[in-house]
Formats: sequence, C-alpha cells, structure tokens
Amino acid sequence: MTKRKLGRKLKLIKRLRIPNIKEEIRLKKKGYQVIAGLDEVGRGALAGPVVAGICILRDGQIFYKVRDSKLLSAKEREHLAKKINKEAHDHAFGIASVSEIEKFGIHGATLIAFERAINSLKTEVDFILVDGYRLPNSKIPHKHIKKGDMLCISIAAASIIAKVYRDNLMKELALKYAGYFFENNKGYGTKRHLEALKQLGPCKIHRRNFRPVKGQK
Repeated sequence: MTKRKLGRKLKLIKRLRIPNIKEEIRLKKKGYQVIAGLDEVGRGALAGPVVAGICILRDGQIFYKVRDSKLLSAKEREHLAKKINKEAHDHAFGIASVSEIEKFGIHGATLIAFERAINSLKTEVDFILVDGYRLPNSKIPHKHIKKGDMLCISIAAASIIAKVYRDNLMKELALKYAGYFFENNKGYGTKRHLEALKQLGPCKIHRRNFRPVKGQK
C-alpha cells in the first residue's frame, strides 16, 4: 500500500469515528439525570428552513450504526430515525423559517430552532450536549462539542432524526415548488438546483440573503 493510499485510509477511519456515551456517563457521575443531545440540519442549504433535533436517550442506550447523519445513506438514516423516535426516552424538533433566516441570519435562526426544539420536549432536561453551538439564552447547563455528531451518541441521534425530518419536509415542499428538484437536493446548491435557479429565479422558500440567490429576481 502506498503512503498516499495509507493516508487516505487513515483519514477515512478517523472520519468514521464511532460516537460513544462517554459524555453522558461523565455527566451522570456529576449528578445530571436527564441529558439531551441537540443538533441542526439545513444550515448550508439555499432553500428551506433550518431544523433542530433534540434527543434524550435512555441510560446506556446505544443504537447500532448511529453516526453523524452525513455519513449514512438515506435508507440507513430513515431506518435509524424510526427506531430512535420510537425507542428513545424523548425527542422533539424545532424549525426556523426562511423569513427568520433572512431576518436574523443563519446563526440567529439556528438558535431559534434550538430553543423551539428544547421547549417542545415533554421531559424536563438537566443538561444539553450540543453540536458546535453555544446557547447564550439557555438557562439549562450545556456543553458545546466540536464535531459532536461524530463523538457523542446523543448528538448523533439528534442529527439523524433532524436530517430525516427536514428531508421529508423538503420532499413535501418539492410538490409545491416544482422545478427546483428539492426532493433530491433538499435545498442544497447542487448543479441541477443552480441551473434551475438560474432559469426560474428564486421561489418563496429560497433564502434571499444567501449567495447565489442574493440579487436574483
């Protein structure tokens, strides 16, 4: 095996890092009883809302093949999302609309989606593990973890259910806003989406503060 191939293999192994329950165990030892994982999807899309998912797993609960949602096939995500939604202690979603993304920016809109997801839980949370973000307005103790969906099982589970929820929402919106192929690209800037955007112009759910949508009529 050449050094280049070995390097690629090592990068792939690192990329496929399996999330674990170390953070949850550490927090349990500190006295926290109800720990939730929180993540968002749709941040980089050109169209559609940003969606937050939050998930509370049962003590020691691990779902086989749970990973960062981006490393799974659509079929794997759908299978895992059904299982997580059914068997986890609690879960919820929060949505920030396109108009909120345009008004508050993607960061501000994501925080809104996070807050809505937290408030939609039926269970009161003691601690939140969140992928990458600080929660400046949250009264609940939390820890932001860089690439948390690759490291922490609760965050990875939240990323999967949020991804499937948003994908299904974009499939529904594709029926209303035909011609942009949202059922395939989910609002992201694929070549086919960009070509359609150039031909048709932006529709109601395009983010007009995002390039290359910005400035188009």
